[in-house]
Amino acid sequence: MTIDDILHRAFGTTDLAAVTPSGLEAGIERLTVDLGLATDREQRFALWSLLYTLGSAPDLDVAFPDPADRDAARNLMDLMAAAGGD
Repeated sequence: MTIDDILHRAFGTTDLAAVTPSGLEAGIERLTVDLGLATDREQRFALWSLLYTLGSAPDLDVAFPDPADRDAARNLMDLMAAAGGD
């Protein structure tokens, strides 16, 4: 599954600038449900990362049972903060 696939499934488009506020809210809800149902580690990370960039990610201990995945998420958060994305 690519980021375009995830965006299209959640928001109906790959262009987030074209999504209405209510569409954004509905898409975030879909992403949250998908995250809760995902069993594949890479897919969970991709979904959490997108939710994080949208300001709606759940806490790391809720999203990632594996400590290594939590560390990877923290690294992403640090990289985004260093790049000015947080």
